[in-house]
Amino acid sequence: MAKIDTVLLGRQIQEARKSAGFTQQQVADELGIQRTAVVNIEAGQRSISTRELTKLARFFGRSVSELLDEESSSNEDIFVVLHRLDEEFSEDSEVRREVNNHVAICREGHDLKEILGISSEDASPEYAMPEPQSTIEAVEQGAEVAVQERRRLSLGSNPLPDLAKLIAAQGIWAAKVSLPDEMSGMFLLHPTFGSAILINQHHPLSRRRFSFAHEYAHALLDRNSTATISSSRNRKDLREVRANAFSAAFLLPADGIHSFLLHRRKTVPSRIEQIVYDPSAHGEEFVAAKQRVKASNSKVTYQDVASLMCYFRTSYQATCYRLRSLEFITKDELSELLEKEALAKTVFTVLQLFDEAKDEGENDSQFDEDVLRLQVLNLVVEAYRREELSQGRLRDFSSMLGIKAADLLELAEAA
Repeated sequence: MAKIDTVLLGRQIQEARKSAGFTQQQVADELGIQRTAVVNIEAGQRSISTRELTKLARFFGRSVSELLDEESSSNEDIFVVLHRLDEEFSEDSEVRREVNNHVAICREGHDLKEILGISSEDASPEYAMPEPQSTIEAVEQGAEVAVQERRRLSLGSNPLPDLAKLIAAQGIWAAKVSLPDEMSGMFLLHPTFGSAILINQHHPLSRRRFSFAHEYAHALLDRNSTATISSSRNRKDLREVRANAFSAAFLLPADGIHSFLLHRRKTVPSRIEQIVYDPSAHGEEFVAAKQRVKASNSKVTYQDVASLMCYFRTSYQATCYRLRSLEFITKDELSELLEKEALAKTVFTVLQLFDEAKDEGENDSQFDEDVLRLQVLNLVVEAYRREELSQGRLRDFSSMLGIKAADLLELAEAA
């Protein structure tokens, strides 16, 4: 490490520690040193090794370069914002540590992009929508933007692939993290790492996909905010309602549902009449075909919902409510379908529609890969190939990414 101002570095470390909400003793425990040593580091009276600095950066949710850069303190710290937004984030040290670790990875990835000359700008557009003033306005805005975004991405009315990959392709960091059950995810935006979406890894696959789409809505619509936390406590906030409406429409497109049900001869009129035009006919001569359909035959059943949710990789309840929003079912039919959720899960088990039917595909890796670490791993290997990283820094990244140093070195040397 080049010679640095230990007093300046100590002040940066102290500010980062306080912003992250940790005590000097917690820092000492993390580094395996005495608290007095941490006091001396912050006072600029003790030098700090590269290994210790790397470990602290990850612990605080920073990049190493950010701890060394005095100008980085001019931006409001992302964790200060998170503390203001949610009390549980402030009080739960494990949640802070988890989010800090992932933000640190995002920041290192951002720095690697700059080293490699890769743009860190989001590829996704910002949809200029006024703040919704009512629930119906929030729902309409969310649904409208979902249609536009599907069109922009050329998704048609098809089921969405791995949402983390889709989001990452837009230049947004995306990852699953350990969060309290009532917290589904968060969207973060900061100059030191760009945009990041973190969702609760403990929720089942269908819920995680909904959360990824929900936070993606914040990325598209709420970039005036440094951070948003989506939890059961703020679910009635109109921006949260808008994001939920976006997620439902993005995952379950109206045209796709209509085509799916029509193919199964559901939601069709009780009386169907088709007239075939014949240019050689005269007057009122034409070919007509008529058919009567029993109302019971076109009724949407729990089996239809199970097939829909399997096709679009959504939850049973989300699918039911989407059908009701699109008026494919009545209010009474919605209640009836919701009561049969257990039967739908039996369908999963019998037909093995998901890898782990009872958990709604919790282990279905095709739709749920760990994208963030893969993104940064690729950047690390490329930076090493270009001789922008030393073997020492490569070992630092191996710890951060949870990869054996020897394995990472082998991957990098082979590039």
